[in-house]
Amino acid sequence: MKTIPDLLEQNRVWAATYTTSDPQFFNRLCAIQRPEYLWIGCSDSRVPANQIVALEPGALFVHRNIANIVVPGDPNCMAVVQYAIETLGVRQLIVCGHYGCGGVRAALDNNYDGAAHVERWLTPLRQLAVAHFAELTRLPNDEERWDRLCEINVIEQSHRLLTSDILSNARLRGTPVRVHGLIYSLRDGLLRQLTTNA
Repeated sequence: MKTIPDLLEQNRVWAATYTTSDPQFFNRLCAIQRPEYLWIGCSDSRVPANQIVALEPGALFVHRNIANIVVPGDPNCMAVVQYAIETLGVRQLIVCGHYGCGGVRAALDNNYDGAAHVERWLTPLRQLAVAHFAELTRLPNDEERWDRLCEINVIEQSHRLLTSDILSNARLRGTPVRVHGLIYSLRDGLLRQLTTNA
């Protein structure tokens, strides 16, 4: 396992790589924040937002939580969305889930190992699994049920974002905002689009 000094050294190498190829890179980054996208994704360490879409620092405004859940009553998520749209001028919003999501699996299995905060957070996802019980049980095995619930979750969270008061207000002001639901595969490193609004 790497130590904090190891991470600090890696950071120095990373920063030097940028300044060697572009001496003004960090000066420009400090000057203004104008990301093109808001990324709402899972906290899973295997899904690094900037890396999997090959975007440099500054191109994505990122909010992450367990299982990429959008809850209209969550002040953290809603503050990020509002700031992205109203202050930063972001017009492309991405909800990105991933196959193999541990939060989705916990909700599907109703297994939280005594983790009360996690259980409370995943309540909407558990309700989603119950609502889609008939569809999920028709699938032949646990792996396919898990994959499908990961997809259903992205579709639902995209819908919640699209129907949030923040996006409703943006539409009333004539601000064009698009919401895209993507899913990432740990198996091949590829993103697939599940939804988009016109």
